[in-house]
Amino acid sequence: MISRAVRAGAVAAVVSGLPSTAHALLTGRDVLAATRAAGTLLPGRRDRPGIAAGLVAHVLVSTFWTGVLAGTRCRGVARGALAGLAIAVLDLCVAGRAYPAVRALPHAPQVLDHLVFGAVAGALLDRPHGTDQRTTSTTSPGCSEL
Repeated sequence: MISRAVRAGAVAAVVSGLPSTAHALLTGRDVLAATRAAGTLLPGRRDRPGIAAGLVAHVLVSTFWTGVLAGTRCRGVARGALAGLAIAVLDLCVAGRAYPAVRALPHAPQVLDHLVFGAVAGALLDRPHGTDQRTTSTTSPGCSEL
């Protein structure tokens, strides 16, 4: 279960930035603005955005939320996306209010990033475990856990 959560969190963390990155590219904005803004979430960096700090913050926040999703048994794309929406409200509307760099980001792409994170994490947390031969169910003939 832990390795599945680690994999789900890692993949979700990487692909979740695609909507805001695409938006930045299409609108001519800074593609690293969200990364820099995330850096302000770290203690002592509220007014000091940075790329390295942003990457660290993104990993920490993604790890935390993946743990919450795994711990609450949030499974599937739809449930994950709903969880991503709830996470967006907490991250952007509640916590984000205290961080000017986060508040300055375009809201819609950030919400989409959170939806993608939740949907991908939920989908990957829903995948069956203990199967071999690329089977899709733990009760299929190729399963090693019968």
